[in-house]
Amino acid sequence: MKIGFVNLEELKKSIRDDTILISIMFANNEIGTIQPIKEIAQIAKDAKVVFHTDCVQAVGNVKIDVSDLGIDLLSMSAHKFYGPKGVGGLYVRSGTNFEKIQDGGHQEKNKRAGTENVAGIVGLGKAIEIADENIENYNAKLLKLKNYFIREITSKYENVKINGDLKQRLPGNINISFPGIDGEELLLKLDSQGICASAGSACSSGSLEPSHVLMAIGLESKYARRYTSYNIR
Repeated sequence: MKIGFVNLEELKKSIRDDTILISIMFANNEIGTIQPIKEIAQIAKDAKVVFHTDCVQAVGNVKIDVSDLGIDLLSMSAHKFYGPKGVGGLYVRSGTNFEKIQDGGHQEKNKRAGTENVAGIVGLGKAIEIADENIENYNAKLLKLKNYFIREITSKYENVKINGDLKQRLPGNINISFPGIDGEELLLKLDSQGICASAGSACSSGSLEPSHVLMAIGLESKYARRYTSYNIR
C-alpha cells in the first residue's frame, strides 16, 4: 500500500529534454505526508531543471532551509502560519529567471505589476518570525496530541486506518478511514460534540467524489469516501 511519497525513479523517467520545471508539494494537505524534498531537488539539479515546491502546508510546521534542501522556488501563504489572509510569498533563488505574467508597472523588480499589499507583507513577515521562534515547542505540543489521539483511537477501534506515513508527516495532521461508517454522518455526530473535523479538503468543498489523494495511494473508493481529516491546532 502506498503512503503518498513521490516515486523517485518514476520522477527521473518522466523528465524529458524539454522539461524546464519540476513542481512538488512539500507536504500534502490531506494526508500530511512530507516528501523527500532534498532528493527531489538533487534529481532536478542533475537534470538541469528548475525545482519549485509548494510549501503552503509546511511553512510554520517544518524547519525549511532552502539552501540545504536545494530549492529554487518556494511558495507560501501567510494564513497557514497565523498571518493575514490574502497574502503569500514566493522565494526565488538568486539566478533563477522567470517571466512575469502581469504587465504594467515596474515595481517588484519588474516581475509583478500592481501596488504591493504592504500591511499584508509586514503581517506575513512578523507571523513567520513568530512561527520560526516557536516551531519546536509548537511541534512538540502537536506531536504529543497527535500520538495520543492515534494511540487511543487504534486501541479502541480495530478497523480504523491511518492514511499516509506515520513518521514523515506534518505534526498536526491525522487522516483516518472508518470502514463501514459514512463520513458525513460521522462529521455531524462529531460536530454535535464540539469536535471540528472534515471529510475532505477545503479545495474540494461541495464535491461528492472520493478524495483523489486517497485514491492515488491505493484506497478503494468506498474507503476514500469514508474518511475524516483532523488538523490539530
